[in-house]
Amino acid sequence: MKTNYTVVATFVIAAVVLSGCASPYNQMPVSQPYYPAGAQSSQPQYSEFGVIDSIQMVQANAGGSGVGVGAVAGGVVGGLLGNQVGGGTGRTVATIAGLVGGAMAGNQIEQNNRTQTRDMYQIRVRLNNGGYQTINQDGIADLRIGNRVRIEGNRVYRY
Repeated sequence: MKTNYTVVATFVIAAVVLSGCASPYNQMPVSQPYYPAGAQSSQPQYSEFGVIDSIQMVQANAGGSGVGVGAVAGGVVGGLLGNQVGGGTGRTVATIAGLVGGAMAGNQIEQNNRTQTRDMYQIRVRLNNGGYQTINQDGIADLRIGNRVRIEGNRVYRY
């Protein structure tokens, strides 16, 4: 009967500890074009034309799961190893310590293995039809504010 309480306590503590480790996947959103009421695009749908209104450098997360898999795996392994030590109250304490330590170690390992953030350019284009569109891309080459541009395939090109 005491073993059942240890297992339940282990899972409850794991859930509490790991709920603090969860984080949403951070990805830079790309906005869709805005068309004022009644405005129609005179250009084909596959490309838009306009003028660069602003260019900003932003940080983009280049990868990583963001779901805390490392913390969960570390917590489970740590809890199982801690449960193998001692007996009675000592076993319970070792299980909890193994669970918390394993979750922290697993989370740190996952963070270290994630791909680093990278610089992206957020280019805001005032479209010929009066709308705006924001595009994120990795380089701007010869693009400058005020350039006439074409948006095609979610990339901005000078023309």
